[in-house]
Amino acid sequence: MLSEWLEASLDGRSLATKDGSLAGGRYRIEGAGLLELTPTAASETAPALILSVGVHGNETAPIELLGELLARLEAGLLRLATPTLVILGNLEAIRAGSRYVDTNLNRLFRRGLDAAGMEPDRARALMSAVDAFYARHADRPRLHYDLHTAIRDSQYPRFAVDPYAETVTPAAQWRWLAGADIQAVLHQHAHSWTFSHYSKHYLGAAAFTLELGRALPFGDNDLAPLAPMARLLEALIEDRPPASRPAETMAFFRVEHELRRHAEDFRLCFPDDTPNFTEFAAGTRLAEDAVDGPFTVGERPLRVVFPNASVEIGARAALLVSAATAPDDGT
Repeated sequence: MLSEWLEASLDGRSLATKDGSLAGGRYRIEGAGLLELTPTAASETAPALILSVGVHGNETAPIELLGELLARLEAGLLRLATPTLVILGNLEAIRAGSRYVDTNLNRLFRRGLDAAGMEPDRARALMSAVDAFYARHADRPRLHYDLHTAIRDSQYPRFAVDPYAETVTPAAQWRWLAGADIQAVLHQHAHSWTFSHYSKHYLGAAAFTLELGRALPFGDNDLAPLAPMARLLEALIEDRPPASRPAETMAFFRVEHELRRHAEDFRLCFPDDTPNFTEFAAGTRLAEDAVDGPFTVGERPLRVVFPNASVEIGARAALLVSAATAPDDGT
């Protein structure tokens, strides 16, 4: 039934059966692309867990990874012990095989959003679902993993984006991410209105955007490198200790500058296929914009992450980052 829910959601079909049982608990379809898993019994320390995929519709590996997790639950190979909300983000874009339909959903998770359109409506529906789920489990620690893949290669193919917020990330999270073979962490410097930022900023959750390799069509993904991440998700679902490694085994970076596109003739002064985390020396011109003028690297080298000159006017075209110190993970 869980596999059927995933397939029906991707195909745009409704299912007559909305709830049922599984090993260790029950499932219930809460809305389009929304599936809640409720254990029969859960320890006091089990988090209220949100797993979201498909916020960008062309990032398919996390959807396939989630499908394998649900199949193992349905087959009784995993036993549910953690309250979990499973979210398929931009359903229209997933069906179209595109990053988005009209606008980037992952910039719309902001309370008071008044924009009109399919993606703003979806953002409001997802924010409401997250609010309600965490309210139903108000006494539990909150955790949200928003799973993505990047549109380009990366010097660190698997990396986490740590959203900007006052909420302190629990030390264990760094060890768990390292144990799941996350290779780098990028600390955000400002509010970004992404899905993971919403859960951290507004609701105090430990939350991350997890970039898990390169965006590819369905069927072209190699999930083998994501096996450690699959094991982390399984451990969380079953409320057992995940594999851990010291935080310092990951590289840490912090945003130093954000390049935004303000002119129609904005351009980045390096090839479109430049991998994430590529380093540029002091004095290198990185961007030209008729409104902002050129941007040149200052006295210290900077690395570029998420470069995309084709974003909408006013949107982020690249992050420029530098190395940061690994946080104390309690070991």
